[in-house]
Amino acid sequence: MRLLIKNGRVVDPQNGIDEIQDLLIDGGVVQSVGKNLDAADAEIIDATGKIVAPGLVDLHVHFREPGLEYKEDIETGSRAAAKGGVTTVVCMPNTSPVIDNAPLVQYVMNRGKEVGLINVLTCGCISKEQKSGELAEIGELKAAGAVGISDDGRPVLSSSLMRKALEYAKMFEIPVLSHCEDLELVDGGSMNEGYMSTYLGLRGIPKAAESVAVTRDILIAEEVDGRLHICHVSTKNAIEAIRAAKKRGVKLTAETAPHYFSLTDKACDGFNTNAKMNPPLRDEEDVKAVIEGLMDGTLDAIATDHAPHHRDEKELEFDLASNGIVGLETSLGLGVTYLVKTGKLTMSQLIEKMSVNPAKIINFDRGSLAVGKVADVVIFDPDKEYQVCVDTFASKGKNSPYDGFNLYGQVETTITAGKIVYQRNEK
Repeated sequence: MRLLIKNGRVVDPQNGIDEIQDLLIDGGVVQSVGKNLDAADAEIIDATGKIVAPGLVDLHVHFREPGLEYKEDIETGSRAAAKGGVTTVVCMPNTSPVIDNAPLVQYVMNRGKEVGLINVLTCGCISKEQKSGELAEIGELKAAGAVGISDDGRPVLSSSLMRKALEYAKMFEIPVLSHCEDLELVDGGSMNEGYMSTYLGLRGIPKAAESVAVTRDILIAEEVDGRLHICHVSTKNAIEAIRAAKKRGVKLTAETAPHYFSLTDKACDGFNTNAKMNPPLRDEEDVKAVIEGLMDGTLDAIATDHAPHHRDEKELEFDLASNGIVGLETSLGLGVTYLVKTGKLTMSQLIEKMSVNPAKIINFDRGSLAVGKVADVVIFDPDKEYQVCVDTFASKGKNSPYDGFNLYGQVETTITAGKIVYQRNEK
């Protein structure tokens, strides 16, 4: 398929482009970028007034397959990603069974290819069965295609095991994606410790549960010169620790999620389980710190931590409800609305956080619209206001605190390797 995208504002941070240009795609790759391009036999997409950017790369999703397909599967997750402008995802390995061996890595990636909508990548586990006892076979996981290792959903309890993981991952040139949580400090809490937890009568989770674990992993990574990536950062103290470590030259990257720059723990009022997640929503001080971390580069990436659950797992008492929200279909809109429209980030900086940097972290050749690169593209309208409606989500999960929110940044078209995988239908 030949595609000619005309008159769009091409935002390509990797190549320093932010201007009205045309983009010609042929054979699944970018053939030409420039003004007044012409191709008589190409399908024309008029992108006047729209942003044309590299497809988004989400470092942190839970597609639940194998074993938990009633929550989500690789096909529905891929459709949700495409609808949200995301052309590459990294699946976390806390499935059932967990992805701690090469055949399961291959299964996930092959399923992604069968579905054929987006690039479905995966992490392998750090520890066998995610039990923090024995290292998984990291070399075999890498050889099978794993782009990193993680026990996400659970922290690595053993400092010694984390050290070994960082040393082995360094040999195989992949990052360790760390879920930083001190379970003893969590101590059965179900939301952020503070005024709102007291008001609701719920046991709180202190912020130190995150920052203590972040600091431990940073110090271990620094000692062994390993590549550490901190997942879903939510607290001011953790951000300050990451900032200081980067200044010392630690090989460190970090992500946050849209809910940590757009919501506070006030969203839990009324025992709203769609605002229950791990790490929990924090307070205004932390939201401000997250935004500042994105602005100054302390936080390299925005990832969704897309975590679909069945309604029955959310329609419970707050303490008993599952943690997590879906995010693939709202992430771009939240970034445009809460970061770009407020002047915190430029559009180019947002695309850098959501496409360029995530691709670099996993060493995946995406995030660029340069000639010859694979044509993964998102076209969206930065000024189009739309209302979030969970009932229209492509994901099986409807567990979102953003239902009814008005956002900007409507995704119009998503293209993976030159193939249109999502096109919004005007109503």
